Amino acid sequence: MLNAIIPFPNINPEIFAIDIGGFNLALRWYALAYIAGIIIGWRLILRAINTPRLWLADTVPVSKQQLEDLMTWIIIGIIVGGRLGFVTFYQPAYYLANPVEILMVWQGGMAFHGGFLGVVVAVWLFSRRHSLNTASMADTLAFAAPAGLLLGRIANFIKPELWGRPSDVPWAVIFPGDRAQDCPGIEGLCARHPSQLYEAGLEGLVLGLLLLFLVWRRDWLKTPGQTAGLFFIGYGISRFIVEFFREADAQFIGPDNPLGFVIGSGSVGLSMGQLLSLPMILVGIGTIIWARRKSRQLA
Repeated sequence: MLNAIIPFPNINPEIFAIDIGGFNLALRWYALAYIAGIIIGWRLILRAINTPRLWLADTVPVSKQQLEDLMTWIIIGIIVGGRLGFVTFYQPAYYLANPVEILMVWQGGMAFHGGFLGVVVAVWLFSRRHSLNTASMADTLAFAAPAGLLLGRIANFIKPELWGRPSDVPWAVIFPGDRAQDCPGIEGLCARHPSQLYEAGLEGLVLGLLLLFLVWRRDWLKTPGQTAGLFFIGYGISRFIVEFFREADAQFIGPDNPLGFVIGSGSVGLSMGQLLSLPMILVGIGTIIWARRKSRQLA
């Protein structure tokens, strides 16, 4: 099975670490990915709001000061939504029995779909508070988000976590650790799909370049809502596809459900990631239809 494989590069997940007064302070690639993603997204949005021609009636929907304030809301939305999403979607029974651990975000456990909902709520509340166009605000974040997704998935690979299913494709990777090497029916080393990199390519690079092209070359921001709608669709489809290659979370896998489906069994079914992505795709389609109809009404 392992005629052509790629050994894991074994990059240290910590960029550097120092001990101060008995405390170990470390900068990890995962944290750096979040920071860099937010900075890159921030710069993309700043450039856009400095270019009035991109917007409907050449009117920028948000000021620089309001954007700075919004970033705080977004960071809170990502952390709170991502954590609660993981607790609710992936391990509700465990955290119901251990509620104090819900607050222990440093132990890991974040869900993108939860973080996404957290950002949606944060943007909606902020827009209402400051009387901003919610659709345009959603567009603003949508074309900037893929940069963070790209870096975040690469950080998942480096950590390593969220690897793929066992595979014999030439680019399969031998991830370290007992869990990664626990492949029923496979003797010796177990190679897996580098599904983190598949996600980085689809939901980060491809979706990001598409959105930037439509924003800067096709005036998509002039129709408030449709850029956000395409982001919902693009992420949902990307995640749905990658789930065919991604290992399910351990709590969903069992002797009668080796692929970890939450709906279906055997070789046919839907994973939790796919189940959560379907509403995103439907919401995205509905958002684009709504945005274009409203644009025609205003024309």
